[in-house]
Amino acid sequence: MPPTQPDDRYLAYMGLAPKRIPHWEHWSCPDAETYLTGIDYYEHPRLCRERLRELYPQLGLSIPDTDDPRPRPKLDLHGQTSSVDANGRRHVRWGDGESGHWDWGEKFKTAEDVFAFSPLEQGDFTSIPVVESQDYSSEEKLYERYSRGYPKEWGDKGREGSSSMVGFYNTMFMWPLLTFGWELFLETCLDPRFERIMDEFAEINRRVFRTFARLPVNFVLCHDDIVTSRGPVCSPQWMRKYILPRYEEFWSIVKAAGKEVIFMADGCMDAFADDVMACGARGIISEPYTDYKRIARNYDNPFLAGEGDNRVLTRNDPAEIEAMVRSMVETSRMTGGYVMCVGNHIPWNVTPEGIKRYLDLSSELAVR
Repeated sequence: MPPTQPDDRYLAYMGLAPKRIPHWEHWSCPDAETYLTGIDYYEHPRLCRERLRELYPQLGLSIPDTDDPRPRPKLDLHGQTSSVDANGRRHVRWGDGESGHWDWGEKFKTAEDVFAFSPLEQGDFTSIPVVESQDYSSEEKLYERYSRGYPKEWGDKGREGSSSMVGFYNTMFMWPLLTFGWELFLETCLDPRFERIMDEFAEINRRVFRTFARLPVNFVLCHDDIVTSRGPVCSPQWMRKYILPRYEEFWSIVKAAGKEVIFMADGCMDAFADDVMACGARGIISEPYTDYKRIARNYDNPFLAGEGDNRVLTRNDPAEIEAMVRSMVETSRMTGGYVMCVGNHIPWNVTPEGIKRYLDLSSELAVR
């Protein structure tokens, strides 16, 4: 397979200091797209995105297949801040629609339900809402599903210089959290009977990571929300028993196949950043609560993203936004793996003017 010219994302993922620092933005702000382009996002979604790509190609946003108008959010039309569905569940505005609802673990009612459950016996999670809701009962069928998106002649190696990536939401911690829901997870996770359940989830993930090792990609994005904005969900002792050894094992599988691991978590990663790096991650994408400069100082050109703060953009104070961007650029001088990223998302209610200031300042300053 012929090598490709390394793109800025590949260089950043590898800590190789691209001249133009790329972006990785969690983007769902239609009003900002209209503001930035002068084209109504809902009337002309394709034209709007095409113009946005011309103005800010660094965002890398996808282009809709058609320019068919999209319905405006019902909450906007009726001047409401939330709505209630037929089941009495409340929804709020999200992106160009409405939010879903936290229904993880609805199948489980008691702790005994949890301890009676066998992830391996279940095997097929297609009908269980765990984000990664698919059939894990056969590793070969799992490989068939993942490999469909790649030409067979590519084999199991990513193209040299390509930022090709496959991702998995349930790296380990998310499995019990999503399967059983927050309350039952926290109620049962300290019980000795929980060990068997985690062992079975780990076996499922061995199949996943062995599958990833056979795909023609260079990077594996591993997501696990092991922290909140205030720090760890579970104790370091619990994490070092149930989670971190599995990271090291799973990541060694794909690293042996020539792939690099990028770890993603919401919240403040300070408590576990060193553990995650020791397990073999190339770097971390998280939220602005994390001390990125400390990680940059302690490691050799790690990948880092998520230092930008949407609260700063929403306040839309020009001096504050400039100070934030300059601080982000300062961190980029400490690691060749830095990526511009508003880590706590750019949702629908972030001020479009503040977003424009951030993007324009990044275009000007985020250059080595």
